[in-house]
Amino acid sequence: MKYFNLFSNILITKGAKRILISDLQRNLSDLYPLELYDIIEELKNDSIENILKNYDAESKEFIHEYIDFLLEKEYGFITNKDWDRNFPPMSYEFQEASQISNIFIEINNVSVLDKIKNSIDNLGVKHLVIYCNKALTIKDFQDIDNKFEGSVLEGIEIYSPFHQIVDKLFFQTLNQTTLRIYNFIFYNCQEIPFKTKENFRFNINFSHENIKISACGKVDLKYFNTNLPKVLEAINHNSCLHKKVGIDIEGNIKNCPLMQESSGNINKTTLEEALAKPDFKKYWNLTKDNIEVCKDCEFRYVCTDCRAYTERTHIKNGLDISKPLKCGYNPHTEKWEKWSENPLKQKAIQNYNLPELIKADFYSKS
Repeated sequence: MKYFNLFSNILITKGAKRILISDLQRNLSDLYPLELYDIIEELKNDSIENILKNYDAESKEFIHEYIDFLLEKEYGFITNKDWDRNFPPMSYEFQEASQISNIFIEINNVSVLDKIKNSIDNLGVKHLVIYCNKALTIKDFQDIDNKFEGSVLEGIEIYSPFHQIVDKLFFQTLNQTTLRIYNFIFYNCQEIPFKTKENFRFNINFSHENIKISACGKVDLKYFNTNLPKVLEAINHNSCLHKKVGIDIEGNIKNCPLMQESSGNINKTTLEEALAKPDFKKYWNLTKDNIEVCKDCEFRYVCTDCRAYTERTHIKNGLDISKPLKCGYNPHTEKWEKWSENPLKQKAIQNYNLPELIKADFYSKS
């Protein structure tokens, strides 16, 4: 008897009309017809010979073609005996030692970071994202990096408006004088200032868009990521909000800076005190398996979520389980549409009092 064995690093996510097969070792995902899912499920439970007995001659040919395809894609392997039971499956548990993994903070002044510096170490925060409304100088970037000297913080990502002093020398200096900043995003940049082949230890990105915080939450194929830690987090938790802290420009501490609920202000409340409040973590374990429409979507484990902007159609046990507002994909039709053109979504946008979200120029850039 021959058996087909699926490699343990292959994750199959069943949607309403299609499946997504994710290779969690190669960080790749591909779409396939739903009938392949049924065949793989049969192959999990019986030998190839026994399965073929249930099909006519024409169907047997298709089964062989599917098995050859699975082998060609290296999704599995054939054994002469039922060896699969001797190979333990990969654990889908998600482990994160720190109390908070990421902090997003919007600032006008670098000195604001002093208010959260101690909490970052206390909570074991590894990543910090800073969004600044004003242009930052070399000294500002250096001050940001120096504030966290000796900290547990591993990486800092910074969004800043573009200004004319940003040139090669600017980055050469920062490459020599900073350690933790790993990504620069300069927005409102009408023209890329220079092209360089120099190997900086950080990434540099220039965007012509006026990137706003309210632009967050878009669901798009280009943002999907077959990354093992993120996939495992999405299976077990809310991949957007789990172990995240957002701090808006006023200093209000939230799970996401765009959400309405606040758990205090950094001028009066520590991050530790905010985390202790019962409602702060209420969305942490809301997986996409429990969100309307998302639960039927084949992309649900490689996609992020948004609870700040939703369609506002379903509330369950005090939680908003509605589909994300800025998602234009329908897993029941397999089609992507501009989410802004849906009349129901336009009603939700009006409720959020964010009319700029439906401007044509905004969508042409999204």
